[in-house]
Amino acid sequence: MKIYLSPPDIGELEQAYVAEALRSGWVAPAGPDLDAFERELADRAGVPYAVALSSGTAALHLALLALGAGAGTAVIVPTLTFAATANAAVYTGAEPVFVDCDPATGNLDPDLLGRALKDHDVSAVVPVDLFGRCADYDAILPVCDRYGVPVLEDAAEALGATYGDRPAGSFGSAAVFSFNGNKIMTTSGGGALLSESRNLVDRCRYLSTQARQPVVHYEHTDIGYNYRLSNVLAALGRAQLKRLDEMIGRRRAVRERYAKLFDGVKGVTLLGADDLGSNCWLTTVVVDPAEAGWTAADLAGVLRNHDIETRPIWKPMHLQPVFAKARSYVTGAAQRLFETGLALPSGSSLGPGEVDRVLTAVHNFLDAR
Repeated sequence: MKIYLSPPDIGELEQAYVAEALRSGWVAPAGPDLDAFERELADRAGVPYAVALSSGTAALHLALLALGAGAGTAVIVPTLTFAATANAAVYTGAEPVFVDCDPATGNLDPDLLGRALKDHDVSAVVPVDLFGRCADYDAILPVCDRYGVPVLEDAAEALGATYGDRPAGSFGSAAVFSFNGNKIMTTSGGGALLSESRNLVDRCRYLSTQARQPVVHYEHTDIGYNYRLSNVLAALGRAQLKRLDEMIGRRRAVRERYAKLFDGVKGVTLLGADDLGSNCWLTTVVVDPAEAGWTAADLAGVLRNHDIETRPIWKPMHLQPVFAKARSYVTGAAQRLFETGLALPSGSSLGPGEVDRVLTAVHNFLDAR
């Protein structure tokens, strides 16, 4: 059987919650589980308001609209991220401007951020909490405050992580989570937008339901979107949220085994592994071929032959053909991580035998070299 990078972790509790939601008759994008899921997400993130949506991308789009992104403005996005972060800026008509990363963590480089803010009319900065490790908000937030630019925390990968004594999802003017099938927890598809601002969340909730006016007939004064999460999927999310700490614990145990295996291996480091606040969504190794004598691609090829899925670190946005003309502030750090990094199977649903199979394959690969 193939071992996947981060498969969904679904059990009896999820089945029970979804069955009860179906029995209740609430199968549309409204209902008691949806309301409860939003309250529970807000509580987990330590903020007062949340709206559950059809995807993390939808949450980014609505949040950027609410923060004023649009034609004639720029949105600063880390170049080392999934395309959705940049795409959401384009949806609003804004121009994405890419900024390179801290090579030790893969997260947004605060020094380069200051240069980009100085040069552009910026409507929002979107730091990404890469692979479940929060960005350096102690450095990022003061820089953005100095220029009067709001921060939208892309915590799509970081639910359950912490930065200092604060949870992911509590930084900036708004934050987003993703519940895609490969994330730390899932609602199949889905996402959420969170904020301290009731007005911002209410505006996004309104836009997410086709901007329908509160009258008995269909009345519209704004362009809206069909972005709400269903009650049934919210029920799945509520069960997953109850198990979140357990699932993070299992991912952390997998990471610790990788750390032990690679300890002392020349030229190999675990990206951002020193952060105990990480939710350990994906464990990623960075390989210096000159020291190690092998490449990340070499390891990926051997694991592929053992039917074990791996994935390179995100290809930087400024190197993507679709963004070839976008402005960027780069040092080469993100490109080096893309060329030398490899995400390894990290899912909480991996059984002991599957984890052993991966570790044995890696161990044998190392021994052979």
